[in-house]
Amino acid sequence: MANLINIGLSGLTANQAAMNVIGNNVANADTKGYSRQTVSTAATGMQNIGVGYLGSGTTISDVRRIYNSYMERQLQTTTSLSADAEAYQTQVNATDSLLSDSSTGIASALTSFFTSLQTAASSPNDSSARQLLLTQAQGLSSRFQSISSQLSQQNDGINSQLKALSDQVNNLSSQVASLNQQISALSASGTQPNSLLDARNEAVRSLNELVGVTVQERDGSYDVYLGTGQPLVSGVNSNKLSAGPSTTDSGQFSLTLQMPNFTTDVTSVATGGSIGGLLRYRSDVLNPTINSLGRIALTVSDAVNTQLGQGLDANGQFGSSLFADINNSIAITQRSVGAITNNAASGNLDVKITDTSQLTTYDYQVKFSDADNYSVTRSDGTSMGSYKLSDSPAPTIDGFQLSLNGGGLSAGDSFKVQPTRSGTNSIGTTLTDPSKLAFAAPLVGTAGSSNTGTGVITQPTLTTQLDTSDPVALSEMQNAVKNSTPVKLVFSAASGGSQNYTMYNAQGASIGTGSIVPGQANTLSLSIPMVDANGNPILDGSGAQKTFSAEMTLNGSPAASDSFSVAFNSAGKTDNRNAQQLLALQTKATIGVRDGNTGMSLTNANASLVENVGAKAAQAKTDVGLTGSLLDTAKNNRDSVSGVSLDEEASSLVKYQQYFTASSQIIKTAQSIFDTLINAL
Repeated sequence: MANLINIGLSGLTANQAAMNVIGNNVANADTKGYSRQTVSTAATGMQNIGVGYLGSGTTISDVRRIYNSYMERQLQTTTSLSADAEAYQTQVNATDSLLSDSSTGIASALTSFFTSLQTAASSPNDSSARQLLLTQAQGLSSRFQSISSQLSQQNDGINSQLKALSDQVNNLSSQVASLNQQISALSASGTQPNSLLDARNEAVRSLNELVGVTVQERDGSYDVYLGTGQPLVSGVNSNKLSAGPSTTDSGQFSLTLQMPNFTTDVTSVATGGSIGGLLRYRSDVLNPTINSLGRIALTVSDAVNTQLGQGLDANGQFGSSLFADINNSIAITQRSVGAITNNAASGNLDVKITDTSQLTTYDYQVKFSDADNYSVTRSDGTSMGSYKLSDSPAPTIDGFQLSLNGGGLSAGDSFKVQPTRSGTNSIGTTLTDPSKLAFAAPLVGTAGSSNTGTGVITQPTLTTQLDTSDPVALSEMQNAVKNSTPVKLVFSAASGGSQNYTMYNAQGASIGTGSIVPGQANTLSLSIPMVDANGNPILDGSGAQKTFSAEMTLNGSPAASDSFSVAFNSAGKTDNRNAQQLLALQTKATIGVRDGNTGMSLTNANASLVENVGAKAAQAKTDVGLTGSLLDTAKNNRDSVSGVSLDEEASSLVKYQQYFTASSQIIKTAQSIFDTLINAL
């Protein structure tokens, strides 16, 4: 009788436990990372009654966690990929909108600038048109500065996010290490702490939302690794991930992993998750965009200033710069960042841009083997060679030169050189007087009043470039153009199909000869000796007289003694020839003219940048959709095995409720039999 009661009691206990597990499943149906549990039962020992064995009831053998390790790994991987794609898309969309919107991008400001230049060029003596050009130039520089500010804020935001996300990684790493310890302790008793196992998997999944990690199970514990095997968690110990100013660029944060005996930089291997997406965006979009815009801004400033320096303003003076000097004392110091590991007494590097058409959008790593010798490596991995600071002249590397500023350098010192990084921030207008815009060409040609032939000349062009970057050479050339003209070309009679001419200076002395073919278009290339204000020759280092060159075309046939003069264009207020050269900069290839490339114009360079960022934004949208779909599939696959189905749980609950009722009936029956026996006595 007692055995029958015990059998019923064992059934009650087992079925009640099963209903408790079902209730726990239902309660945790929406708990992240929860794995459905089931109760396993087994028959208890048998009793020999002589003619056979009778069972003695049931017992709970296990509360089993329904879990598939492969599906869990798929969920972890797709979580990392999806978080990476979403973080990247958020950032690139903001940049795409900034560059492509007409109210914030460069395209509309460039168009407005050149449109106002075209208006001014068509009416060079219209002061209001000149003033409008100054206003549009200010608007263009302000637009560059505005974009620079917003991209700088984005960079600062990424730094802040990296720091906050690193702190979250450390919290989760500590949780995993703590759970490893608890699980190991409880598992030693032979039971599986299901809730702790779920909590550990969920912590690892949350880690993958922050940064991509891989897991290796060792003796029941999880070892968690970054990128290429850097340990975040090893057993019951976790290592600290930190975000702080990079050793090579204090303006951008890098990631370091602090292990017991050393610290290592893991920026380049941290992929996946929000951190991976931010780092990928920074290297793939943000830095190239800042450098590309900087290159455009530098080229605008340099090309416009250089061309203005070739002409004359409304006052008959050589032109002044419209934009700030790209090599001013502040700008050249901002293009180089010394490593924080450099010798404390070491100086810095000044970076002078010598040719904006040769600039790239790369950064450069400069490393010194001693106080004089250094090597340069471009950020695309290209070795640019080895040089000496003492080289004279300084070597030109991709359109820039390096020089020492301050104290000496030591072996091991290194610098990150960013020739174009600050270009958008440093651009600005310096010209305020519209009359100083140099729209006129410096030379003017006239035909002799007594000419009788049919010879006609085009207006002369000064083909010797005035070096606006060298104040001494510039002043010498400007004065020489004024002092060495006018010159007069006097033609002799045609003979034998050709016609000679002699070039005379203002004093009537012969300074050159040449010949033409009458009746054809003849290009006259004039080499004019340079003299100072006193008429004295200007000599070079070897003692030879310097010259400058001019060019014009002669059509028709001059008569004997016909003459043409080339003079300084001091009264060229209505001349717009230099303004036309300025206007040509809109379509002239001035960017990336290197390594056999024909280069791009300012407008095409900006259009290419906008198109490139737009393409990356479009790809990011595709990636978010794809990785999101993969994540949903992985979640569904996991939930199909480990997730809680309320319908199934309800069905099981009814089943175990019936079992429980039946077990109760067994006890009731045993009690009734017992009562009958007692009453029979």
